[in-house]
Amino acid sequence: MIANSIDLAISLLQSNELVAIPTETVYGLAGNAYSEEAILKIFQVKQRPKFDPLIVHTYAIEHIYDFVAEIPEIALSLFEKLAPGPVTILLPKKNNIPDLVTSGLNQVAVRIPNHPLTLELLSLLPFPLAAPSANPFGYISPTSALHVEMQLGNKIKLILDGGESQVGVESTIIGFEEGKPIIYRLGGTAIEALEKITGKLLIRESTSSPTAPGMLKSHYAPHKPFLLGNISTLVAANADKKIGVLSFDEIYNDVELCYRLSPAGNMQEAAKNLFKCLRLLDMSNVDLIIAELVPDENLGKAINDRLRRAAY
Repeated sequence: MIANSIDLAISLLQSNELVAIPTETVYGLAGNAYSEEAILKIFQVKQRPKFDPLIVHTYAIEHIYDFVAEIPEIALSLFEKLAPGPVTILLPKKNNIPDLVTSGLNQVAVRIPNHPLTLELLSLLPFPLAAPSANPFGYISPTSALHVEMQLGNKIKLILDGGESQVGVESTIIGFEEGKPIIYRLGGTAIEALEKITGKLLIRESTSSPTAPGMLKSHYAPHKPFLLGNISTLVAANADKKIGVLSFDEIYNDVELCYRLSPAGNMQEAAKNLFKCLRLLDMSNVDLIIAELVPDENLGKAINDRLRRAAY
């Protein structure tokens, strides 16, 4: 059921049920982060492997201390300057966070989402919310309540409708190695904005053994065959197929369907439209989806990360 009832959401979450929640990045599948029963339901509903950790959401910096042992000075500075917003930080967890949330690791991924409805919900709950994206594991992330209903509507009792996600790609995840910050997942906070606070950042490669959420090499993928490269070359090589194109800003008229991420070449608009356009192509009658990388700057780095993993 799609609704915007916070009261119903609170009742369900307190009963260890799951609720899909809106955030500025994508919609999340939320449950009580202190409850193993609720967390197990998240993994079951998403069909998510238990070796892939979850992100825990709260509404204010001071409440992070409820479930985190310490916040290093640089992490505190990042939260103070960028939260609420699309940034997640790995921090040492307290024992009230079940090992199931962190896949047995001693660090928990934490963020403060920038969405008024979800911030209000979080402020009225006596516990934080664990919430990966509200989609079947490995599929395109949802950026609207309707996307969630199409995929998980018969498995959860409430989808809290907060409109369309304004960022459109998941949060950037930062961890620490030997006290130095490192990016574990590119996302909705551009690396350039982070480096103004942290200095030069290294980027951890995708892996089959994740130490943070969103690190798997294959992810965000459509069901239809998906190719990434030079659009004109790939279209010519697949002329016998019905082709759907996902371009940055150019229109391609000699294919079955073409979506442009941003006709104006705006990276924020491109990020917002990425998953929506990819989903529309996947639901269409095309045989093959062909896409190109966008300029590798600012949010373009996160967009390219998602495209590469979708095509892996």
